[in-house]
Amino acid sequence: MAPGRRAFLKFCAVTASLLALPPGAARLLAQGLERARRLPVVWLSFQECTGCTESLTRSSAPSIERLLFDLISLDYHHTLQAASGAAAEAARETSLKENAGHVLLVVDGSVPTALAGACSTIAGEDNLSLLRRCLEASEAVVAVGTCASFGGLAAAAPNPTGAMGIAELMERGIVPRRPLVNLPGCPPIPEVMSTVLAHRVAFGGFPPLDDKGRPLAFYGETVHDRCSRRGHFEAGRFAKSFDDEGARAGWCLLELGCKGPVTRNACSTIRWNGVSNPVESGHPCLGCAEPGFWDRGSFYIPVEPKALAAAQAGKSSVERGAAVYDSNCVYCHDPRPATLKTPADKVPDLLRSGTIRSHRFTLEDADMQALVDYLKESR
Repeated sequence: MAPGRRAFLKFCAVTASLLALPPGAARLLAQGLERARRLPVVWLSFQECTGCTESLTRSSAPSIERLLFDLISLDYHHTLQAASGAAAEAARETSLKENAGHVLLVVDGSVPTALAGACSTIAGEDNLSLLRRCLEASEAVVAVGTCASFGGLAAAAPNPTGAMGIAELMERGIVPRRPLVNLPGCPPIPEVMSTVLAHRVAFGGFPPLDDKGRPLAFYGETVHDRCSRRGHFEAGRFAKSFDDEGARAGWCLLELGCKGPVTRNACSTIRWNGVSNPVESGHPCLGCAEPGFWDRGSFYIPVEPKALAAAQAGKSSVERGAAVYDSNCVYCHDPRPATLKTPADKVPDLLRSGTIRSHRFTLEDADMQALVDYLKESR
C-alpha cells in the first residue's frame, strides 16, 4: 500500500474514532471522502481574536493541509487566504454567486447589532449586513468558538456592541435561518472543528447534536466525566490553593473554581496539541464552552453546591454507563450492547483481569458500576 494511501486511511480511522462512529465507519468515511467534491467554504471573522483559526491550524486529524487541499475549498478567510484587499472581497462574492445554495458558511466571532452596525465593518460593510448576504447563499452554518456560538466575551455585561451569537440572531429573526452547528470553546479544540468539517464532506450532513446545537460526540459529556483528577474528586481530595501539597499531588481543583462538572466539552479526552489540557496542567476549567461563561462571576469561585448537585444528579447511572460504553467499547464491539455474550455482572472481572490486550484500561468504580447497569438495561 502506498504511503499516501496509508496516511489517508489512518486519518479516516482517527476521524471516525473522534466522532464515536460505529465499527466500519472508517471505511465508509474513506469512501465518502474519495467520492466527494471539495466543499466550498466561506469563513467570516467578526468580533473575535483569531484564536479559533490559530486552533484549527494545529489540527492533526485531519491536518490543516489535508483539510485545505483535499476536503474543502476555502474560498474566503481573512487570515489564511492568499489574496487581500479588493481581490479577497471579489473571491468571496464569486464563491457566493457560483455556489449559491451550496456554500458552507463558517463564522467565528460574535456579531454586533448596536449603533447600526458601526462597531465592526469589513471593506466598508457592517458585519450584520455581510452575514445576511452570505446566509442567503449558504446551505448550512458552523459557528466556531463561544463568541459565534453564544456571544462570548463581546456579549458579556454590559455588552456595549449588542453582540450576539448566530443562534440568537436566527431565533430573533434578525438573519435568515439555516441548519446550524455550534462548536463552542475559547478556542474550540482543533480536531472538533476539522472532524466536523470532514463529516460534512463525507456524509453530506453533520453528526448528531444536543439541544444547543453541539455535536454529541464532543459535547455529550462534561469535562469532569473523563477528568484525570476524577479519582481524587470521588475520594474527597481537593487542592486548597495553587501551590499546596494537594495541588502538587494532582488533587481535584473543584475548590479552586473548576467548572468541569458543569461544562460540556472534550478537553479530557482530546488533548490540546496531543499533549495535555488545562486541568491536567494544573489550572481549573473555566467553563469556556458554555453560554455566558464570562458573566458567571470569578473563574476561581467554586461551583455553587446546588449547581454541582444538579449536574451530578442530571445523569442517571444508565446514561453514564452508555457514555462509558461509547467511549471505550464500541471500537471493538457492536454499538448495540445487547449483542455482547459476556454476562453484565462478569464484565468488571474481565476488564480488570488484564488477560485481554484491548481491555488494558482502567475505570473508576463508579464508572464500572454504571457500565454494568447500562449493560443490564440494554438486554
